Amino acid sequence: MAHVVSHSELPSQKEHQGRLMRFLHEGAVIPDGYLFSRTDIRNLIIPLMVEQLLSVLVGLADSIMVAHAGEAAMSGVSLVDSVFLLIINIFAALATGGAVVAGHFLGMQKDKDGCRTVNQLLLFIAFTGCLVAGGIYLGRNVLMSAIFGQIEPDVRANAMIYLIITTGSIPFIALYNAGAAVFRAMGNSSLPMKIALAMNGINIVGNAILIFGFHMNAAGVAIPTLVSRAFAGIVILFYLNNQENRLHILHPFSFRPDRVLLKKILYVGIPNGIENSLFQLGKILLISVVSVLGTAAISANAMSNTITSFQSVTGNAMQYAMLAVASQCVGANDYEQVKYYTRLLIKKSYLYMWMSIGAVGILLPLFMKFYNVSPEAVQFATEIVLFHGVVAAVLWPLSFVFPNMLRAANDVKFCMIVSSVSMWTLRIFGSIFAVRVLHMGVFGIWFLMPFDWVFRIFFFIRRYRSGKWMVTAAKN
Repeated sequence: MAHVVSHSELPSQKEHQGRLMRFLHEGAVIPDGYLFSRTDIRNLIIPLMVEQLLSVLVGLADSIMVAHAGEAAMSGVSLVDSVFLLIINIFAALATGGAVVAGHFLGMQKDKDGCRTVNQLLLFIAFTGCLVAGGIYLGRNVLMSAIFGQIEPDVRANAMIYLIITTGSIPFIALYNAGAAVFRAMGNSSLPMKIALAMNGINIVGNAILIFGFHMNAAGVAIPTLVSRAFAGIVILFYLNNQENRLHILHPFSFRPDRVLLKKILYVGIPNGIENSLFQLGKILLISVVSVLGTAAISANAMSNTITSFQSVTGNAMQYAMLAVASQCVGANDYEQVKYYTRLLIKKSYLYMWMSIGAVGILLPLFMKFYNVSPEAVQFATEIVLFHGVVAAVLWPLSFVFPNMLRAANDVKFCMIVSSVSMWTLRIFGSIFAVRVLHMGVFGIWFLMPFDWVFRIFFFIRRYRSGKWMVTAAKN
């Protein structure tokens, strides 16, 4: 016989309100003994947000100044940057692997093992960075022909100049990413923010002097990039050498590879690198799809990519915060804290995303005035940005911030498979179908995006509820 629920058994309105208030204010008083206090969380998140916002603003300013160097220079720089972004993302993924392993050791109160991890990360990153840079130098002509094919001579000349100069910055930006990831693992996101601010400042000022003052083309863009990245890489190593940090460079520095630690770092770093690479390759493929839709579509897509990056700037910061917090909790073998901070950071992610999306919505007419494009391109871009904002407000944190908890628990292979399958089947091939078969135009490139995100969320939440990520964390 079915149980009939009486009116007295139903939650009262007061109880509902109490539950809602507890949900909204969870984290207002973090339980005693937990690893991160409210102040710790705030001090971690705010510099991350500032750094991400600066990165987007500097990218915008940089692109505007590059445009003044001439169309050939702008084209050459953009072509090389599309390849360099792929390389930098791979090194950032390896840095994430080192940060996760170091964070685990911090959670276990094994600081010396964490420092040994830092040494191995820096050794591997520096060696690989020099190897990649040397390979690009030696094979630059083959690389240019293989990737870019037959391009105009002046564009090729500018691209080659930019490639030769900026290739030297690869080891430095790789070391900066490694050092920044280590400091975030300690909960210190303020220092990387300050170094990034100085690096970007050097880059912008250098561009302005060389482009507007000395009327240089691609070299005027490349030299400040090299100098600013070298500055950032050297400075962050200087601060990592401070022996008072929980994670620091051990003395004497060992140049002998530690296979056990490297295996742990690469276990997280390689799947992340593959996922990031496939994502970037997919974006490059979509650009080629857009290129046949006409000037208005190309302009609208480029504008949309820039403006929507402002919508997700707070979410990007929360990705780093989730990784730093969850990795220490996993290392402490306290999965209740992992779950607690995951709920807390997801709720904060939604709050901050709504704020950034709302701000972009208000400033959208002003954004459009920065671009000297046709009314058709403005209309396309406006529709895309508003569409992205609505969808991101609902799905973005669960699709991108939430899986970093799984990655912090070493469940990286699962995240790589889900993200890659979703990206290529729904976003890439789905977008190609929408553009070429359904004739949806440039909007078709963005239309399949929420389906991609829903697919990810379904499997990530299912994985979380199954508890299999805890088994994976325990094994590694």
